[in-house]
Amino acid sequence: MKLPHLLDVPNPFIAAHGWLRLMEPVDTPIQKLQTLLLDGTYRRPFILEDGQLRKLLFEFTHVQSVMTIDAPDTLTLRYTQMMMGFLLFQPNPANVLLLGLGGGSLAKYCYWHLPLANITVIEIDSDVMALRGHFMVPKDNARFRVIHGDGAQHVGAQEEPVDVLLVDAFDGKGMAKSVADRDFLQTAYNCLAVDGVLGMNLASDKARYKTLVADAQSVFDHQVHVILVSDDRNHILFALKNPQFVPNWRSMKLRAKELKKQYQLDFPAMVQKMERALCAGKESKVDSL
Repeated sequence: MKLPHLLDVPNPFIAAHGWLRLMEPVDTPIQKLQTLLLDGTYRRPFILEDGQLRKLLFEFTHVQSVMTIDAPDTLTLRYTQMMMGFLLFQPNPANVLLLGLGGGSLAKYCYWHLPLANITVIEIDSDVMALRGHFMVPKDNARFRVIHGDGAQHVGAQEEPVDVLLVDAFDGKGMAKSVADRDFLQTAYNCLAVDGVLGMNLASDKARYKTLVADAQSVFDHQVHVILVSDDRNHILFALKNPQFVPNWRSMKLRAKELKKQYQLDFPAMVQKMERALCAGKESKVDSL
């Protein structure tokens, strides 16, 4: 995989350590780029790295993805670890669809840790796709592919049922509008297999995703669990298509312990948060966001 040329630029952000790497020609005026970065008008994704971490950003205030350089296939950010909570409900997915590549954290983790799953990633930004090699995203192969396109449209055209649909679709302004409404949730419900699971990263404008959670409760017949990501205050939503699912918390806690041994992720904490939220009542889950 040929990596795109990156121009190293002195870091103009006082609050950030490391250096910047941009997809720009070598003769691009550095000062002009620094000005665009500082005033938030630079329109391409860029990399910030310090020798230990490699971060994908759209602007300084929005870190899209973080990779630990010496362990590129681990999940560095807490919210990505929480997104893997779908394994509590669907431990053996055959087809996984991800909306939003970013730095490829979830895509890589699913690829390496779910060897029997076919994984498709939809990414709307061609520049993000161009950086996949710098984040060590695997090459396309028989069971892994990254497609350039609109994720919401792809879900609407999906013919084969999906066992797991993970939505982590963001731009420089927050959640992509195309995945943040009731119509998309209904489309997602329709594309899922009978025991399928929808997982969504909810961040940015809380008022916006309060409505989204309420819509998910309606579309998925209240088979919705929302987990707080304690270190950055965003939430992960899981919605289950199976209307007959009734959580057996004892069994789920036992399963969580086994999953923790297998994946080295804190599944017991996820189950505990789900149980607390459910005991607090369905409405309070929305109101407390």
